[in-house]
Amino acid sequence: MSSTFADLGVPADVIALLERDGITAPFPIQEATLPDALAGRDVSGRAPTGSGKTLAFAIAIVEALTGAAGSKARRPRGLVLVPTRELAAQVCAVLGPLAKARGLTVVAVYGGAGYGPQLRALREAVDILVACPGRLEDLIDRRDVNLGDVSIAVVDEADRMADMGFLPAVRRILDQAAVDRQVLLFSATLDGEVDVLVRRYQKNPVRHEVELAEASSGEVRHMFWRVDRADRVQLAVKVVAGHETSIIFCRTRHGADRLSRQLVNAGVHAVALHGSRTQVQRDRALQAFHSGAARVLVATDVAARGIHVEKVACILH
Repeated sequence: MSSTFADLGVPADVIALLERDGITAPFPIQEATLPDALAGRDVSGRAPTGSGKTLAFAIAIVEALTGAAGSKARRPRGLVLVPTRELAAQVCAVLGPLAKARGLTVVAVYGGAGYGPQLRALREAVDILVACPGRLEDLIDRRDVNLGDVSIAVVDEADRMADMGFLPAVRRILDQAAVDRQVLLFSATLDGEVDVLVRRYQKNPVRHEVELAEASSGEVRHMFWRVDRADRVQLAVKVVAGHETSIIFCRTRHGADRLSRQLVNAGVHAVALHGSRTQVQRDRALQAFHSGAARVLVATDVAARGIHVEKVACILH
């Protein structure tokens, strides 16, 4: 029998807030991890993007900080580490309303955006900091952030962090949090470098593994074409023309830009997403794709990691 949020220990006011957003029943990853996370235990959760883990750790971090001593300027009490700017924005969208309901403040810091607004936000009392490792280390080096008061830390998409070379930075950051902090870690895999992170920074962690139900993906066809390089763009146009929405992955940033231009010249409205684009450009590209104004998102695999986009009809590598 499925649990309710109340069964998992979620307070009534948070449940009411979730219900206003149409969230009435917990997803499997929430059902598995919330009781331990709310009890203050370290949790290792293996779950893919789109499984609902963001809401699980958002509820846990808000509850952990509610009623505790207030935060000070530049000294957050909660920390969420994410690999990309887009994922930071998505986490804030989920976490923000829950935090606001409890009088908690959330600030996001990431590269590709100016320091000014982020520094101004940090000068106020910050309860929860959502951060990409690179920008956070910059701010720490500048003495604009001190993590000594962090009592609960979340490492989201840890496997993506490993792929992108961020784990050394993640270790340096976690070393600066309070000694007795609670650590919640979520990843699509819990072996290799991620396992090293688990063993070093979590104390007797409870491990939960959840797979997305096969039915959630519907019927998926895998197809392979062997084609000359000169004919790839023409084939790509033909493939995406048969679908409402498509994502195309390219190996390089230059390749993503070039292909998006070629698709536009062929009459397909496409937008590019990669690390060399400004934050404004990245936000506009994702908004155009989400809204349907652009039918195709052309991205490098690293830039697209952690982004949750529903109802994509075609993925082309």
